[in-house]
Amino acid sequence: MAWLEKNRPNGPFQLVVRYGTQRLKRSTRTSDAPRANEIALRVDRRLEMLDRGELTLPDDVDLLTFLMSDGTAPNRTKPVASVTLEQVCDEYLDSLPAGSLEENTLLTCRIHMRHLKRLLGAGKRIRDINRQTLQQYVKDRAAQAGRKGKTVSTTTIKKELTTLGTVWRFALAAGHVAVPYPNRELRFPKLAVRPRFQTWQEIEHQIKQGDLPKAEQAELWNCLFLMLPEVKELLTFVEKHAAHDFLYPMVVAAAHTGARRSELVRALRSDFDFQTNMVTLNEKKRVPGEFSTRTVPMSPELRRVMSDWFKDHPGGRQAFCIKPDAVWSRSKRDAPVPLTVGQAHDQFKRVLTEKWSRVRGWHVLRHSFASNCAAQGVDQRTINAWMGHQAEEMVRRYRHLIPDQQHRAMESVFGQGVTPAVGNLTQVPA
Repeated sequence: MAWLEKNRPNGPFQLVVRYGTQRLKRSTRTSDAPRANEIALRVDRRLEMLDRGELTLPDDVDLLTFLMSDGTAPNRTKPVASVTLEQVCDEYLDSLPAGSLEENTLLTCRIHMRHLKRLLGAGKRIRDINRQTLQQYVKDRAAQAGRKGKTVSTTTIKKELTTLGTVWRFALAAGHVAVPYPNRELRFPKLAVRPRFQTWQEIEHQIKQGDLPKAEQAELWNCLFLMLPEVKELLTFVEKHAAHDFLYPMVVAAAHTGARRSELVRALRSDFDFQTNMVTLNEKKRVPGEFSTRTVPMSPELRRVMSDWFKDHPGGRQAFCIKPDAVWSRSKRDAPVPLTVGQAHDQFKRVLTEKWSRVRGWHVLRHSFASNCAAQGVDQRTINAWMGHQAEEMVRRYRHLIPDQQHRAMESVFGQGVTPAVGNLTQVPA
């Protein structure tokens, strides 16, 4: 049978087909209800003809393409329609099942699409995009102003073209294009190596010695990781100044497990197992298209903090939530409010005042966890398991020793007398 669904009020109707054990979905490319109903009725009739044996599905044609092309095998050497870049982007977004991508990933995807449509042309036919078109996009995008007074980075351009590649593969499957994504042999500006994560004192030393402009100072602070005494001091500060009860235990969980912000927002109370002393983190990034989990041991401090928080927990399955009496709303709340990624970000940024305003956000706690584990000699394979899948570039950025440990290592080889260049590097900043 066939029926229609609509993911967005102003978007095209989606045709859904159930045939045997298959459940398939594809855009009708029309928001006109009568036209969409006509397509659904025709497809339904062809399904009945297939059941009666009056039509035969060719081996090399997928079912939906066959049904929507009047029950014939379409010529695969030509696109079935001249859709525009904007149309195929919308069609791709409409095809995504709810929850298939992280909120941040979907937001980033939409941002990439805006840049692609702006430079390539929203009305440009998708089949007219070729290697020369993409190379010109690289050139034009690299000349544009980016953030913090710099031009757009090669990393950003590559990510945008990767998004286009995902849309292109969708268009290829839908028959809108007939050739693979033409991104081979593209030339990009040289990629700057991202600096390793650095201690507070290392960054302050470079700023004082280098007379750096604000943009470069900001880039250095993006590389900050906190040493263990600094992590402890930050947690004490958050405990004292947090506006909501959920924030302190959530920050401790991030600092002591290396969990991502989104993973903690999704966390359930049952994920904190006090019998095995383990935390289960639900991932979306490590295995594309699948939910996966990893486990991290609970430190004694995390166990204590989470135990205290759960004793005062307002109820519900979520590990971290907003208490009903803490929600600013005209309507009366009688149940805890589920936490969103945006709320977690906002509340953490609000509490980062005074010297802690240098801390850019939740990711600093994740990188600090990995860096301190590496500095303490924890096996890299164990760190990778605790952190989830890590790109080799990211592993290199935190796989280092804290500066004073480097000096002790050098002295063990060549003897005493190696003088640190940045003074007492283990001192917590005032």
